[in-house]
Amino acid sequence: MRYELFYWPTIQGRGEFVRLALEEAGAAYVDVARRAGGEARMFRMIADKKAANPPFAPPFLKSGRMVIAQVANILLYLGDRHGLAPRDAAGRFWAHQLQLTVTDFVLEAHNTHHPISNALWYRDQKPEAKKYAASFLKYRAPKYLGYFERVLAQNPAGDRCMVGRRLTYPDLSMFQIVEGMRYAFPGPMAQLEKKLPRLVALHDRVRERPRIAAYLASKRRIPFNEDGIFRHYKELQPKR
Repeated sequence: MRYELFYWPTIQGRGEFVRLALEEAGAAYVDVARRAGGEARMFRMIADKKAANPPFAPPFLKSGRMVIAQVANILLYLGDRHGLAPRDAAGRFWAHQLQLTVTDFVLEAHNTHHPISNALWYRDQKPEAKKYAASFLKYRAPKYLGYFERVLAQNPAGDRCMVGRRLTYPDLSMFQIVEGMRYAFPGPMAQLEKKLPRLVALHDRVRERPRIAAYLASKRRIPFNEDGIFRHYKELQPKR
């Protein structure tokens, strides 16, 4: 089966968490909006008044007749189908719980540049963004990343994976979080990483996996930019 992924064609954003899972699984998929007419089709699916289960917004995944939206929901589905989730129920719920926490983190990372409203341009909320980013870096990022580090340390099966002994989709998400934070806030992230040895090591292991390495070196991997979730703005960097 060939999946169809619907997401914005020029950013990594939330869709990248899904792309990483599809790439690691070696799954056949089409990044629909990156093809001619694909973005228009995406909007039609969202606006379809006859659809029984219309998605609210991208990303969403079409698998056969099913349309599955929300990153954590999509990864729950792909994880079960492609061996990227634990086999036992408790493990699957634990992986899903971690991914939902990733969702919370991603929202707060996004709010470092859009703290008031998505309907406003970044330039219209710079003062508020500067305050939010400072608080995020001082309090929230260390709390989230410290939690993920602790999850690795407390994994009964060892600290090489977030859940169990083998790679699951939360491990791929940890890779993306580290990558995104390094791009958006390189100085603060370098300081935070001194207390995150397990998380950094996990990131490095994921990066070296053959399919992930091939993806990162390909044109399928969209570069970070100032339109996505993780953005680098000079004025939001802490003063030394």
